[in-house]
Amino acid sequence: MKLVYQVDADHTNMRLDDFFYKQGISKKLVKDSRNHGAILKNGQPVFLCEKTALDDEITIVFPKEESQVIPVKMDFGIVYEDDYLMVIDKPAHLATIPNRMYLTNSLGNALMYYYQEHGIEGAIHFVNRLDKETQGLLLVAKSRYVHDFYSRDIKKVKRVYHAIVEGHPGEGTIDAPIAHRLDHPTKRMIDPQGAHAITHYKTLKEYAGTSLIECRLETGRTHQIRVHLASIGHPLVGDELYNDKPGNFYLDSVEIAFEHAMTHQMMVFKKRV
Repeated sequence: MKLVYQVDADHTNMRLDDFFYKQGISKKLVKDSRNHGAILKNGQPVFLCEKTALDDEITIVFPKEESQVIPVKMDFGIVYEDDYLMVIDKPAHLATIPNRMYLTNSLGNALMYYYQEHGIEGAIHFVNRLDKETQGLLLVAKSRYVHDFYSRDIKKVKRVYHAIVEGHPGEGTIDAPIAHRLDHPTKRMIDPQGAHAITHYKTLKEYAGTSLIECRLETGRTHQIRVHLASIGHPLVGDELYNDKPGNFYLDSVEIAFEHAMTHQMMVFKKRV
C-alpha cells in the first residue's frame, strides 16, 4: 500500500518525517517504510531529512506485510468490504485470533484463507476483538496504516452490544478499571490499578428473573461487559467465568459505527435483531 500527497502552502519547508507525522502516520510505520518500503519526492527516492516545497508530490510506500496465520477454509459472514477494511459478522463459539488452543480454528484462519483466495496481500488486523463465545460485528483493517488510524483512539469506533443478564439492572453507567487476575489465565476483575473502562447500559426488555440489555462502550477492555455487569450483581446468564450458574451466554455486537480511515465518510452497520 502507498499514499501520495501534494504539498500545500501549509506544509512547505518541513522535513519529510515531520510531514508524514502531520498526516497521521506513526513514527514506527514511517521508520519501517524508510527501511523496508520507499520514500519518494517527485518520484525519486529521498531521505527523511529532505524538506518539502510547494506542489511537491510526496509518496510513502509501506513495507510488505507477511503473516504466519494458517489459512483454513470455513464460512463466515461479510457485511461490508472495500480495498481498505472489512466488517465481519462473527459467529458465536469461534475464537477471533488463533492461539495455541485454536491454532487452526479461528476467524483469523478463515480470513487468511479468504485473503489468499482473493489475492489480498498482507496481514490481518482486527480493530475490535470479540471473545470466543461472543457473536456479531467486528472491524478488520487490511493494512497496518488503517489499523493504526483506529488504534490511536478506539473511541472512533462506536460499538453497541445486546446481552441477557441476571435480574433487572435498569439503566446506568459503570466506570470501573479492569485488570487481569493473576490467579487465572483469562479472567479479569475490577481493580483500582487496572485499565480505565466505561460501559453504558440500559434495559430493553425484562423477563422473569432476567433482562435483555443494550451496552455502549467507551473503551475496549477484554471481557469489559462481562466484568462490569457482574460487578453490579447482574452477570450474563450462562457466563461460567463471572456467574455461578453454568451454561452458554448471549452477547452480540449488534452495531458498529466509525469514520472511514481513507474516505473519512461515517460508516454505520446494524444487525437485525
